[in-house]
Amino acid sequence: MDSCPKAAFVFIVIFIVTNINLGFVSSQNYVCYPDNNYTKNSAYESNLNTLLSSLSPNVDSFGFYNASSGQNPDQVNALILCRADVRLDICRSCVTNVTSQLVQLCPNQKRAVLWDELCMLRYSNSPMYGIVDTIPRILGRNTNNFSDPERYSADLRQLLDELRKSAVSGGSLLKAAGNSRTAPDFQVVYGLMQCTPDLSAADCDGCLVEANKNINGFPAGSSGVRLLLPSCNVRYELSSFYDGTTLQERVAAAAAAAPPPSSPSSPPPGKKKNTARIVIAIVVPIVAILILVAGVLVFLRQRRKHQRREKLQNVEDMSIAESIQIDFNEIRAATDDFSDANKLGQGGFGSVYKGVLANGQEIAVKRLSRDFGQGDNEFKNEVVLVARLQHRNLVRLLGFSIEGTERLLIYEFVENASLDHFLFNSAKRSYLDWDRRYKIILGIARGLLYLHEDSRLRIIHRDLKASNILLDGEMIPKIADFGMARLFEKDETQGNTSRIVGTYGYMAPEYAMHGQFSIKSDVFSFGVLVFEILTGQKNNSFRNGENLEDLLSSAWRHWREGTATNMIDPMLKDGSNSMRDILRCFHISLLCVQENAGDRPTMANVALMLSSFSLTLPLPSEPAFFVSGSYGTDAISMDFSDSSTGKLPKHDSTLKNGSSISGVYPR
Repeated sequence: MDSCPKAAFVFIVIFIVTNINLGFVSSQNYVCYPDNNYTKNSAYESNLNTLLSSLSPNVDSFGFYNASSGQNPDQVNALILCRADVRLDICRSCVTNVTSQLVQLCPNQKRAVLWDELCMLRYSNSPMYGIVDTIPRILGRNTNNFSDPERYSADLRQLLDELRKSAVSGGSLLKAAGNSRTAPDFQVVYGLMQCTPDLSAADCDGCLVEANKNINGFPAGSSGVRLLLPSCNVRYELSSFYDGTTLQERVAAAAAAAPPPSSPSSPPPGKKKNTARIVIAIVVPIVAILILVAGVLVFLRQRRKHQRREKLQNVEDMSIAESIQIDFNEIRAATDDFSDANKLGQGGFGSVYKGVLANGQEIAVKRLSRDFGQGDNEFKNEVVLVARLQHRNLVRLLGFSIEGTERLLIYEFVENASLDHFLFNSAKRSYLDWDRRYKIILGIARGLLYLHEDSRLRIIHRDLKASNILLDGEMIPKIADFGMARLFEKDETQGNTSRIVGTYGYMAPEYAMHGQFSIKSDVFSFGVLVFEILTGQKNNSFRNGENLEDLLSSAWRHWREGTATNMIDPMLKDGSNSMRDILRCFHISLLCVQENAGDRPTMANVALMLSSFSLTLPLPSEPAFFVSGSYGTDAISMDFSDSSTGKLPKHDSTLKNGSSISGVYPR
């Protein structure tokens, strides 16, 4: 961020005094730069919205990210820095929150900065990467002072000097340091310093020195101080306000992962050419041999580490599998021997029963089809992966059971059944007012985002629909049937299959026609599901007056004609002041169902668009219309061998799962 005349920042520098001993609470933790504004609907605003929507999912594992969008003079630059001890998922959540906050706090400003407790966001029309910036500054202190300020100040100076040197020595991934020191009155003072890792060591040192100058301006013996600068921050406090263990692990990991500094050297002048040739002839082969030997040693060392990790992981997985395996007879007793009275539903992958364990806990038991086709070890391995998935908007797997050819999955019991029982029932639909429907939409989006981005593996659902969204006692949505839909490593983004599983009407065209699936396939299904929530009608039986019409076709036509409100569930229109927000969700749904998968947003962008109503939405292109068929809304499985014809694969009435355990109740 470029510097401005000091006079222009007189009103920006803020000095905050608080009486709080744990942490700092600021009445203003952001700065807007009113000297440079943009106009509404300008190219700059469009670039800003595009850039902000991409920040959260791209933050690296060390809590830093910088990016630019657009071309000068409308280019926008942004920079994210999370506190060094913050986990990646919490960091990204913080970034999502501050992104929406800062746009609202600083409307139309081309430059702004906001410091949250856990992260910082800056954006500007000027370059900022690798440029040290110490203005503006947010300052705060605790007013409690020590009785021996001179001794405390001496101990504190020593701690701050040590932290500054350690932070400056950090590499290009992380420049941070935290430590503690015994203070007077038998207390311990904790300190943390951090620079944005794009700075050079000299610039980081200069920024921290400037911050420490401000500390010297506080009264001697201040028990806690916090200074927030755009390029660095300093804080000390009498309570442990950061996770020291995680911080040290991050510092060590960053040091190990950072590229070694380059130190090119030039041959001394005055040497003769033949001498240079001799040196090259001798040195180059030696260096090549050393590099080869070093490479082999590194490879062998990494392979041994990988083998040790795999062994430890296998031991851990075996331990988890043993801890969640439940005796088959216990489940048989809990379900009254799988009696029809306890049966909750029947699907192509098995039946679901309600059960009550001996301790009184209610459960849902998925009894998989006997021709499931998996060995015990393979089944256990995949169950362990699913058991690791923990999210508010996912149905939780409690355990499993194996007995001969029997395969059981045990899940938490969700009281209010599935969304379709409310949405497509005229009597119950009135219970779903706009506030509840919006929370359901947002919860589903967050659950999918976890499966796509934040879980241990990337998981593509492939059968997202209203009957696979369960509602708990507080009407919080929980995605079901996500179990073994399709598991990917983190660097995998798409796949192909000759066995299609899913439901017509919700399938993305590239998946239904060619077996190509990706996270964008789930985005398509999410868009269809949101349309159903907004209209209160099933996608395959949408009624337009006296005629049945394709839901997406009707949505696109009404959008083009400006009559989208005609499609909204009448129950949402009566006395509702939220039509603007409802139509925004309608707009987002159209973005999700665009025919070209590359044009669809990621779930990270969808979640941001749903949470931040200040972001300008791009115009959608024509959606992919439903494939006609008479298969209803039940899950199907299909085989095909020639996807080049563009014809639909033959329907497989056996409804076998094409990948793995897929199938969480109710279907």
